[in-house]
Amino acid sequence: MKTQDATDRPSPHAQAGSPADPFGLIEAFDAHQAAPQAAAPSELEQWVAAAFAPGGPIARADPAYSPREQQLAMSQAVAQAIARRETLVVEAGTGVGKTFAYLVPALLSGGRALISTATKNLQDQLFMRDLPRLCAALQVPVRIALLKGRGSYLCLHRLGHARHSADLPDKRSVMALARIETWAQQTRSGDLAELEGLDERSPVLPFVTSSRDNCLGSECPDFRACHVVKARREAMEADVVVVNHHLFFADMTLRDSGVAELLPSVDLAVFDEAHQLPEAGVQFLGTLLGTAQLLDFGRDVLGLGLAQARGLQDWQGLQARLERSARQLRLACAGPLATGGREVRGMLKLAWKERAGQPGFAAALADLAETTELAVDQLATVAETSPDFQRLHERAVQLRKLVEVFAQEPEPADVRWIDLSPHQARLVESPLDIREAMLEQLGGPQGQNKAWVFTSATLGDDERLSWFTEPAGLDEATVLRVGSPFNYAENARLYIPRNFPKPNEPNHPLQVAALAARCARALGGRTFVLTTTLRALQSIGDALRQDFEEGGDEIAVLQQGVAPKRQLLQQFLDDPRAVLLGSASFWEGIDVPGDKLQCVLIDKLPFPPPNDPLVEARVQRLEAAGRNAFAHYFIAEAAISLKQGGGRLIRTEQDRGLLVVCDPRMAVMNYGRRLREALPPMTRLAEEQQALDWLQLLADIRA
Repeated sequence: MKTQDATDRPSPHAQAGSPADPFGLIEAFDAHQAAPQAAAPSELEQWVAAAFAPGGPIARADPAYSPREQQLAMSQAVAQAIARRETLVVEAGTGVGKTFAYLVPALLSGGRALISTATKNLQDQLFMRDLPRLCAALQVPVRIALLKGRGSYLCLHRLGHARHSADLPDKRSVMALARIETWAQQTRSGDLAELEGLDERSPVLPFVTSSRDNCLGSECPDFRACHVVKARREAMEADVVVVNHHLFFADMTLRDSGVAELLPSVDLAVFDEAHQLPEAGVQFLGTLLGTAQLLDFGRDVLGLGLAQARGLQDWQGLQARLERSARQLRLACAGPLATGGREVRGMLKLAWKERAGQPGFAAALADLAETTELAVDQLATVAETSPDFQRLHERAVQLRKLVEVFAQEPEPADVRWIDLSPHQARLVESPLDIREAMLEQLGGPQGQNKAWVFTSATLGDDERLSWFTEPAGLDEATVLRVGSPFNYAENARLYIPRNFPKPNEPNHPLQVAALAARCARALGGRTFVLTTTLRALQSIGDALRQDFEEGGDEIAVLQQGVAPKRQLLQQFLDDPRAVLLGSASFWEGIDVPGDKLQCVLIDKLPFPPPNDPLVEARVQRLEAAGRNAFAHYFIAEAAISLKQGGGRLIRTEQDRGLLVVCDPRMAVMNYGRRLREALPPMTRLAEEQQALDWLQLLADIRA
């Protein structure tokens, strides 16, 4: 693996057929070059440097812009990777401006680019804000397109069915459907994100969107007006296309998102928030059978059967049978949890061996096999009557095959487990990582002769960024680590209480809550508490509320699960006299700049749960290879999560705050030093009073 320090000068490369200096600033850039003996940068690198220079187009477009060495170093590395058609991995700390650092060379290169992000929200931000601003500043005539999964677009054919046959659960859903019908008359893109206030968990969405299972493709009567087809056509005609990681991996396995046709034609593929790639890939590269699939299938069978083939088969009986089989499968997956009165909260991962040998589980799979066989037989009798029934029959065949897969032993190289949530169960078989898939992608016909760039604020805690590069198959990539431009030593403090209960002691959550209360009082709220488990979240939240009530404090406790994530965050922004408690999904992707958030507490070191089936399988593989699983896996995973959680604190150059890790192991154990060094260089405090004094100072400055 090649590594490149942020201060290295990229090697020269002349790009054939390049246009002339687009800004007339290369002379000024040349005058500021390092030692005369240093190799001259390529033309693209010079254009990129000129774009970021004082007085350059970005500075002229944004009066608040100021050049950052770290951003320039990253942009030069990206420009070199584009020119050389190489693979680059960049860890760029908070505040570097990594989005512009890869977009500017991508736009100036003149080639086609595919940009993949972690979420649909980040896609929208790139497409609607960042790319238009840069295109205007750089004055480049670039066509940009946004491509999401088919579930993000209105399906006109299914909307037509929903008008007549949708069995909606409540009045709110009926009103939502009416809103969608009105909007459908005026939308050009069909992107459901245009509809303000439409919850992505709305029960209406399955009625008005298509999936790979139920899409009729070119046989659909609405094919010519299809929003998915239009979006893919626009993507094929665009110079820059913005997708997301899930879409990329879905296409690797299903060839169903449009990326497969797009990827061979691009010169550059960029993966932002790349730390989420491995888990996104594991989700999509495996095989899945879920109770939600069965219920959706049954709903479609009933709706179509009654609408187009009433009386030809017992459609209501078949749908009831599918519902019963789905319910029995979920109960069998829950096992003792279903009979022990324990409420399932969040998502539980259960080891396959815990359920596979149980009679009830085998019986549920056998019943499901009979049910899917019945569906295949009944749908075969009407499959030729319409494309809809033909597709339903194909879905029944696929479900029957999936049942057969999970009735057999898993492949030796894969791991199998059960995802259990309050409303569904999923049987999952997956590879342990994305290494083989990515090697095939980068080395295959689609991956050759193009540049690949992977970037995030957190990709590892060693120089090789091996936490990311090893499981992603990027051992030969050039690696660059660019630190944050923020002055953490002056603006941030780190407090790790040494004389604190250990996480396995029963009073640990209560002490975390008490410390969080003292910190929040000093600040008047403005505090996040990040927990590693939902159980700790509940215990700490209850104790905090009681503490504030007894003390007469007017500090709100906003807790994950009480309201949607976006709503909780908005409440915190509107009135930061609050403590916001969140678990896994709150450790990243939350951006609260300024003085509304000035304290982040982490309840304990975020080691992976050792009983997680994926974790167990990865540990076994490491130990079989003679490696220390704790050092190579557990500590590395904890370091990444700490960097993500701690990264919520300082979001701008002016931000100040305190990070508290309520786990004495980080202060006293040998591996604690490695975890501390994974964090930005915050000034460390030894005593709680120092921490409270710092918070009081911040409150006084704010006042």
